[in-house]
Amino acid sequence: MTSAPKTAMVLAAGLGKRMRPITNTMPKPLVKIAGKALLDWGLDSLAAAGVEKAVVNVHYLPQQIVDHVARRKMPAIVISDESETLLDSAGGIVRALPDLGPDPFYIVNADTFWIDSGVSNLARLALAWDEAKMDILLMLADLASSTGHSGGTDFLIGPEGSLQRSKGDPAGLIYAGAAIVHPRIFQGAADNPHSLNLYFDRAIAAGRLHGMTMQGHWITVGTPDAIPLAEAAVERALAGVP
Repeated sequence: MTSAPKTAMVLAAGLGKRMRPITNTMPKPLVKIAGKALLDWGLDSLAAAGVEKAVVNVHYLPQQIVDHVARRKMPAIVISDESETLLDSAGGIVRALPDLGPDPFYIVNADTFWIDSGVSNLARLALAWDEAKMDILLMLADLASSTGHSGGTDFLIGPEGSLQRSKGDPAGLIYAGAAIVHPRIFQGAADNPHSLNLYFDRAIAAGRLHGMTMQGHWITVGTPDAIPLAEAAVERALAGVP
């Protein structure tokens, strides 16, 4: 693409039920790993990639997130309020479209993060983006470079980066919770609860879902007992230990 996205959608509205009892009193995106809130791992990566504005959706204990991001300087934060109804991943994006604008934007999940190896993976994602042949470009991680993932794989990647569902094939890759999307895919969509998986499948059918394998280490934290594993993975990754 001619320039990297300047806006991003940060999905931070989930309930974090598996993280109880910690999430009885705080939303999951504010759980700290290695001294930094999950939400800030993602926002810091966006800031480093040159993102100027991030729309953060909120639902559960929303004021805590509002107060937390108010202390940040970059990127500028816009809150998308889903307090009344949880809209799921795609519904939340559709509601936020007026703030996201007409150009391609990043999507980042607020409850997963990664440690870059060398060049920013979000910058690499922007370099790989080709609006002419893609509607969605996903950042992917391999099982060997991830911590905390308990499920199977999500996608198989073709020779030119096109994706198909992996159906759990161990040779597949994990969706790493970051992407670039073009807002045209949401044209005519309503901001009712629905998942991004609908748009992934539409893009697969059209041959317009692509992926890029990240460089570094990807971390997801689903339950309280996963926190020390995640912190150990951060320490190893920052020390350059495989």
